[in-house]
Amino acid sequence: MIQSYDVIIVGAGSMGMSAGYHLARRGVRTLLIDAFDPPHREGSHHGEPRLIRHAYGGHPVYTELAVHAHRLWNELEDQAETQLLVQSGVLNMADPKLHNFHGRLAEAAKHDVTAVKLNADEVRRRWPGLAIPDHFEAMFEPAAGYLRSEACVDAYKRLALAYGAELLTHSAVTGITARRGSVVVHTRNGKFHGAAAILTAGAWFGTLAPFISIPVRAVRKTVGWFETAGPDYKVGRFPGFTLHTEEGGFYGFPDIGGAGLKIGRHDAGREWKPGEPFLPFGSFPEDEVDLRAALGTYMPGASGRLIQGAACKYELSPDEGFIIDRHPHYPHIVVAGGFSGHGFKFSSVVGELCSKLVMDEEPPYDLGPFALSRFSGQAAPAPSFAQGGE
Repeated sequence: MIQSYDVIIVGAGSMGMSAGYHLARRGVRTLLIDAFDPPHREGSHHGEPRLIRHAYGGHPVYTELAVHAHRLWNELEDQAETQLLVQSGVLNMADPKLHNFHGRLAEAAKHDVTAVKLNADEVRRRWPGLAIPDHFEAMFEPAAGYLRSEACVDAYKRLALAYGAELLTHSAVTGITARRGSVVVHTRNGKFHGAAAILTAGAWFGTLAPFISIPVRAVRKTVGWFETAGPDYKVGRFPGFTLHTEEGGFYGFPDIGGAGLKIGRHDAGREWKPGEPFLPFGSFPEDEVDLRAALGTYMPGASGRLIQGAACKYELSPDEGFIIDRHPHYPHIVVAGGFSGHGFKFSSVVGELCSKLVMDEEPPYDLGPFALSRFSGQAAPAPSFAQGGE
């Protein structure tokens, strides 16, 4: 028996659950389908928290979306009656031979985002736990911070269901068929009919081929929480951070409630494909070694005992830019993917954009930079870590 909906969302992680909330809030009959039970540990949203910052380089639409995403997170907090966003500030540090902050500071000024350029001495004075070299440069965003990622997904889930959305869990999609004005999603638990669909499958997009093939590769990434010495790294005194060095690109968060300072590496990682074993943290020497080496050099007081580690998945596009577009053959099907390790902060606004696109409304932002067609030729060079990663 085929059950019918206005919109079916395939993949109910951060982007999909946000879209489901925005649609259900408007009274759209919405079905969310997920292979697991979100929030879960099989995608890209677990292992709290996630950075939120506003001053992006590259196309101006990223800064515009980041500012709007922050407003939407605040609205979600009010509706869910729980704190989701902590404005700890975010400190971006870089070796200027590898990256500078000129473009991002210019974008910040255009969009009334407060961003302050600092030299290494100023950084070390304000945050004594940092040991960056004299030639490093930094940019501090005091209004930025971090999101409690799993709580965010759960808030969207609770509210979407309260508005009438339906959620089908533990139901891997086995196929999709479509024609003009309709789509059928096949799962192990039956077939479901929709007038339209949104595909937000994250690192699992490969399982939707050949119905949709987007140039996204899944990469295993690791993060660790390390014991800190003294108060310099504690929440309230230490910001979220990004760090771009010759040893690699890193990002992290203060020690929250004694959980340890969290650090992850944005570059490197091992490619993974759906169906292959996904190995836990510690399966490879670099899982801990790379993180501990960065801490030992730049945050020596935070390189204590490993408290816990986790592995998650990036879904990398060739240029590390987002894909938000319509299916090349079915305009009633919206595709959103390739968020490349810096997408979570945007999930509030990406869900809103997908809901508008699938309802055939004109989005309020230029989505040209996110077009799938940009990969039909030579992909643009990947942006530097300091523009993404977290």
